[in-house]
Amino acid sequence: MAKSTKKPEISVVVPVKNEEENVLPLIEEIYKALNDYKAFEIVYVDDGSDDNTPQVLLDAQEKFPMLEIIRHEKSCGQSQAVATGVKHAKADIIATLDGDGQNDPADIPALIKKSEEQENPANVLIAGHRHKRKDSFNKRISSKVANKVRIALLKDNTPDTGCGIKLFYREAFLDMPRFNHMHRYLPALMIRRGGEVISVHVNHRHRERGVSKYGFWNRFWVGIVDLLGVMWLIKRASVPSVSFPNKK
Repeated sequence: MAKSTKKPEISVVVPVKNEEENVLPLIEEIYKALNDYKAFEIVYVDDGSDDNTPQVLLDAQEKFPMLEIIRHEKSCGQSQAVATGVKHAKADIIATLDGDGQNDPADIPALIKKSEEQENPANVLIAGHRHKRKDSFNKRISSKVANKVRIALLKDNTPDTGCGIKLFYREAFLDMPRFNHMHRYLPALMIRRGGEVISVHVNHRHRERGVSKYGFWNRFWVGIVDLLGVMWLIKRASVPSVSFPNKK
């Protein structure tokens, strides 16, 4: 399969750490979802994996030349991996997916369609909503409580900010403040800069391979700190009304 020289219309950014079993199946699904739909690239950011993920990615690149590989030599966290991928992406439109295979790449065209329906799509974040989550009972309950608290405090009106599948314009993302765990607050950050968020129901699947990197407590404590920090950012936001009086 020859590598296309055409600029991609969409970049699919996938952060991974120690997901050697999930890499190839997910890349194959992304290719199937977009190959007859849009010119695309797949940007995998390996966040310091110490398993066979780097080699699996290199092997996959031989079959899928639209695959771009970026590696963090030391793990910097999922948010930084997403930011690295967006920074180096070639397309104006970005779709993100978690690398564990629970997000379904077949949902990406629906997110693109919803974005294209907007009057100003560059200022709209399309967020996936896992309305039928395939997680443990405890995980679903804790997420439901966290979502209600976050909505009440941040007013982002987004039922599922933790869903990894999202679509947005690269320029909008690069205009947002960046910090660890920011990927969970993209809706609030989009609204902070004067944008809009639209949630779309997406498929959610059981994790079939590998082990989750997160537990309740490592999300809970950092979540409290992050929530307070985002509240501070929102209160100090300023969105200027810009004009160009000398422009003809």
